[in-house]
Amino acid sequence: MTYVKPTELVQSVIDAGASKVLLSTRDTIVRSIMGGAILTIAAAFAVTISVTTGSPLLGAVLFPIGFIMLYLLGYDLLTGVFVLAPLAWLARRPGVTLGGILRNWGLVFVGNFIGAFAIAVLMAIVFTNGFATAPNAVGEAIGHIGEGRTVGYAEFGANGMLTLFVRAVLCNAMVATGVVLAMVSKDVIGKIFAMWMPIMLFFFMGFEHSIVNMFLFPSGLLLGGDFTIVDYLIWNEIPTVLGNLVGGLAFVGIPLYLTYGRPSTPRRVRPSKRERLAAAAAVDAPAPADREATGASV
Repeated sequence: MTYVKPTELVQSVIDAGASKVLLSTRDTIVRSIMGGAILTIAAAFAVTISVTTGSPLLGAVLFPIGFIMLYLLGYDLLTGVFVLAPLAWLARRPGVTLGGILRNWGLVFVGNFIGAFAIAVLMAIVFTNGFATAPNAVGEAIGHIGEGRTVGYAEFGANGMLTLFVRAVLCNAMVATGVVLAMVSKDVIGKIFAMWMPIMLFFFMGFEHSIVNMFLFPSGLLLGGDFTIVDYLIWNEIPTVLGNLVGGLAFVGIPLYLTYGRPSTPRRVRPSKRERLAAAAAVDAPAPADREATGASV
C-alpha cells in the first residue's frame, strides 16, 4: 500500500481545505446533504446492530462504513471542514479568507442537518411502521439516547456541560484524524484501513459528534423521547459543535500545520567540548611555512 509522508500529507490537507472554501454554493450544499445522510444511515445501522446483538462493540466496529463511503465519494462533514479550511487560510492560499471559511462552515452545517434530518424522518417511519405502531426496540433505544445526552447532562448543571464539551472535543480529535488519514494513502484499501481506526474509537467511547446527533435527537423526538428541542440545542448540539471545532483544530489541524505545514529553520547544534578543543587547536597550530621553518632549524 502507498504511504504519503506527513509533509506531503499536510500539503494535501491544505489543498483540500482551499478547494472546500472555493467550492460553489450548490456543490457544497449537495455534498454536505449527502455526507450527513450517509453518516447517519450508518449511525442507525450501528444502533440497530448494538440493540439486536447486544454488542455495542460490534456496532462501533461497523459504524465506520458510513464515514468511509462518504469520504471516498468526496462528500463533506462539518467536523472535517473544521480542520481543512483553517489550514488553507494559515497557508495563505489565494482566495481563502475568514469570511469564506465561515460561509463554508455555515453551508456545510445546513446541508448536514438537512441530510441527517431526512434520515431521521425516514428511519422513524421504519421503526414505527409509518407511525402506525409504537417504536420497535431500536426506536426505543434511540429515544433513550436522546434523553441521556440532553437532560442527562442537564441534571449535573455546569459539570454536565463540561462533560458534554470535553466529549465533543475528544470526538473531533478522532474524527479529524480520520479525515486527515483518508489522504495518507493513495489506494482505496489503505484509505479504508486508516480511516477505520479513529472512527471506531470515537463511536464506541460515546463521544459527541454534531452530525450524528443531528440524526439521533430529531429521531428521539419523533420516537417519543422525553426531552425538548431546546434541550437538544442547549444541552447537546450547540456545545457539541463548539467542542468539535476546538478538538479538530487543537488536536489535529494546528499541530500538523506547525510541525509539517511550514518550512522551519534547522536547529543549530552546539559543538561538543571535544569538537571545540579540536577547533581551537587547529587555529593555534603553526602554518605549513612555519612548520617547515621549525623543521629546518631543528
